Amino acid sequence: MAILDVQHIEKSFGSTKVLRDINFSLAEGQVLAIIGSSGSGKTTLLRCLNFLETPDKGTISVRDEVLFDAADPATQREGEIRRKRLHFGLVFQNFNLFPQYTALENVTLARELMAKGEKTGEDPAAIRAEGERLLAQMGLKDRMGNYPHQLSGGQQQRVAIARALAMRPDILCFDEPTSALDPELTGEVLRVIRGLADQHTTMIIVTHEMSFARDVADQVIFMDGGVVVEEGPPEAVFGNPQQERTKQFLEKYRGD
Repeated sequence: MAILDVQHIEKSFGSTKVLRDINFSLAEGQVLAIIGSSGSGKTTLLRCLNFLETPDKGTISVRDEVLFDAADPATQREGEIRRKRLHFGLVFQNFNLFPQYTALENVTLARELMAKGEKTGEDPAAIRAEGERLLAQMGLKDRMGNYPHQLSGGQQQRVAIARALAMRPDILCFDEPTSALDPELTGEVLRVIRGLADQHTTMIIVTHEMSFARDVADQVIFMDGGVVVEEGPPEAVFGNPQQERTKQFLEKYRGD
């Protein structure tokens, strides 16, 4: 059964149509890699899934619950959107850590605020223990008290991954998680993401790392011009693409 079902998503900015009739589903524990040239709509799609952008048309459902329906204003109320956003965790390109907080505080802050503001009854000590566990899982056991400026780019991105996991999302999303890193640090982050895939964490990864996408993904979507040009298992999309545009795109990367 699909954990995520996306139907007929469209999004325009002014007269520019960025997403055109996007449809796909994702099973629990699977990894979806979204590939394509810059400007193909990948990041906008991810932002729509995380309710950072509002689609003009279409529906988004998680575990058979319709979280968003462009035709139903009730699904677009701000309070509802905040709640539904918790189904997704988003790891940004540029980390977006709070510079005034330590690594551990960055990871625990959102859960602590929820416990206070929404009176969830969560024990602060339990939240802290969970944050420590996640940072240790990211290989940062000895960096919990460090501030972002005291961490390398790869370490900051691993803190950002731990922060997203701390909210216990159904689906973890990555927007070009290695684009701000040099090759050596890229390897650190990709190893963490591969480890999460081995644990059957449901993930959507927008990436330009073709070999990584081929290795880690269960399903691949190639986007171009705001549409899904080709979709399938990585061995089909990378090994035997059916669409000419997909072939051209992959040839460019092989040429690079």
